[in-house]
Amino acid sequence: MQETPSLDELPEVLTIEEAAAVLRIGRGAAYELARQWRDSGGREGLPVVSLGRSLRVPLAALRRLLDVGDTGRVSGQ
Repeated sequence: MQETPSLDELPEVLTIEEAAAVLRIGRGAAYELARQWRDSGGREGLPVVSLGRSLRVPLAALRRLLDVGDTGRVSGQ
């Protein structure tokens, strides 16, 4: 099993697959959460930005996501 790098070792922008590894969720689940983010206008899901045809997860947004807020959840669960 491959060890997940610490947040301090990650690049400023992650692929969906890299973000999924950090979150310890599957690739499909990460893409679904990214779709939720886009469909909800950023109210829920995995924060992503579009770069051409690619989706990327800003490390700063991932850090905020992991700094659990008052809801304690990633999406509209």
